[in-house]
Amino acid sequence: MTKTFRRKLDFKAGRVDMSHGAGGRAMAELISSIFKDAFGNELLEQGNDQASFPTPSGGRMVMTTDGYVVSPIFFPGGDIGSLAVHGTVNDLAMAGAKPLYLSASYIIEEGFPLGDLKRIADSMGAAAKAAGVMIVTGDTKVVERGKADGVFISTAGVGVVPDGINLSGDRARPGDKVIVSGSMGDHGVAIMSSRENLTFETEILSDSAALNGLVDAMVAAAGPHLRLMRDPTRGGLAATLNELAHQSGVGFRIVEDHIPIKRQVAAACELLGLDPLNVANEGKLVAVVAAEAAEGLLAAMRSHPLGAEAAIIGEAVEDDQRFVQMTTGFGGGRIVDWLAGEQLPRIC
Repeated sequence: MTKTFRRKLDFKAGRVDMSHGAGGRAMAELISSIFKDAFGNELLEQGNDQASFPTPSGGRMVMTTDGYVVSPIFFPGGDIGSLAVHGTVNDLAMAGAKPLYLSASYIIEEGFPLGDLKRIADSMGAAAKAAGVMIVTGDTKVVERGKADGVFISTAGVGVVPDGINLSGDRARPGDKVIVSGSMGDHGVAIMSSRENLTFETEILSDSAALNGLVDAMVAAAGPHLRLMRDPTRGGLAATLNELAHQSGVGFRIVEDHIPIKRQVAAACELLGLDPLNVANEGKLVAVVAAEAAEGLLAAMRSHPLGAEAAIIGEAVEDDQRFVQMTTGFGGGRIVDWLAGEQLPRIC
């Protein structure tokens, strides 16, 4: 049974703070104590970033929804428009689904430059076309100056799951291998460096990208041996592995030296006092696969442009405490816990 995140919230005097939207432990507690209690149903209980459900005519569909409040709106390697498409497509793809249709709802602050709005919409349209999806419906609201920090975008997406594919965060088993598709922390550090006007010897770009093409190659290579996939966005790799450990009722053991992190990202994190394992990604995924299929899956991922830096970083283990443990580069060990909140606010 999936372990729940329950800490008594003060519904009389308590207030929402930034940690409640940051992808860490506080956000899990908020969702469990308020939204799951209010909306509870068997599809919501799947606990993934999307819901998978049968259709009356047969087969399965997947649906997801997301909101984008990134600051700054334009950043190295992307913008809020392309990010909204990539994030929605990726949530669908993590279920092994073929993304088909998106919606887009804009909340625009009075006084926002029309030129910037067109730039965002054009970027969103180009990203959708590149990912092979259509934006088929939407909504536009304008709020008073000072009420929206420029523009917020809310999306929904639907896709279809091929027969024989069943990916879910509760399917990891002891002995399974953990693979990441590439370097960790690029997006969050790109946002932070842009926000704070920091410059480095080599420009750090967001990794924002649609992963459905990579996922197609992975499904073809590993088939039923592929247990689950998750994109490590808010909270980064650390939060993602902790979420999966609780969903699947296992622990994870990973090796620090096996985790790909770009030299400039590691240097920036050291300068800023950040842990790259807690920093968000927007174009990477974590996969858990049966051990016998791991090397074949890794080869298939490395043959795709978005998986060229893929690496096996550890494995699932039996652990009633559901800890994520890491062998450090110095040969020691530490627990990789998830933060209560987020090191970097407003990164997606």
